[in-house]
Amino acid sequence: MTSPAAPPPPGLTVRPATLDDAAAICALLNEVDLLEIGRADTELAEVQASLKHPEVELERDSWLLFDGDRLIGYGLAWDDSGGERIDIDHYTLPDQQQGALYVFALMEARAAERAAANGAARAVVHLHLNIAPTIDLDALRGRDWRAVRRHNVMARPLDGTTDRLPTPPPGVTLRPCLDEPDRRHAHALLQECFTEHFDFQPRTYEQWLDDIDAERVDWSLLWVAHVDGLGDAAVLRSHNDRASMAWIGNLGVLRQARGKGLGSHLLRHAFGHYAALGRDRIGLGVDTDNSSGALALYERHGMSLDYGVDTWELIRPVG
Repeated sequence: MTSPAAPPPPGLTVRPATLDDAAAICALLNEVDLLEIGRADTELAEVQASLKHPEVELERDSWLLFDGDRLIGYGLAWDDSGGERIDIDHYTLPDQQQGALYVFALMEARAAERAAANGAARAVVHLHLNIAPTIDLDALRGRDWRAVRRHNVMARPLDGTTDRLPTPPPGVTLRPCLDEPDRRHAHALLQECFTEHFDFQPRTYEQWLDDIDAERVDWSLLWVAHVDGLGDAAVLRSHNDRASMAWIGNLGVLRQARGKGLGSHLLRHAFGHYAALGRDRIGLGVDTDNSSGALALYERHGMSLDYGVDTWELIRPVG
């Protein structure tokens, strides 16, 4: 864990996280969720996957902030760019701003270290925050952070009587990715579909498996769309392990196949599939500045704003 010259604020302590802290971290994140979006929305498996990711060195890339024995803050840093881009997560309970800013100082210093180790001249640090977060945004701006992008979490109710599996457009077939060749192909499609999107970082197949916690993935919930004359042209990755709703992690259509209704078909297929499983709600995240028209697509299919998330950025020289 990177340590600044100054000690933590009086009464507070900081230490790295361990895998054994996952349940306590999950409880803290759900406490923050309740304050920011009105419901507990973090699953223990998500926290465990983050802590065990092979690109995270817990001793140096994680921070737990305590007031006595009470966990009041959590931070995690990781590097999936191999260059200047470093990502962090930061959660702190309200009225703990001194402690929150102390952890920010630790994380910013570590981000600069990781970027320097990659040979970069600067660290470009990204953080996702609810649009009404528990952190003091003025204090964040005072540290030279700025909001650079808005994402919406969209959601839609599901009804088993009306949300049925759709008839495919002519020449289109879907298949789940049940074997290794199809999984590798789905990964390649996702990389190509999202290469021009904001914040995209190229990931090898093995890195992607770590990112999605492949040991827990239900591969029947990852579909590839094949188009006669074009080949495999679109992909949808989803999962069914959230208590609040089914979730679409990615929906991508190759540029040369856009405008043929593939995105709509995959979306309605997910609606019908999860409705048949008994789920009553489905959600996804979307970049509001996405040039492919994804936001409008989701709105046309009955999805509406659940809550907003801003990407905040800090640019810091290394050394």
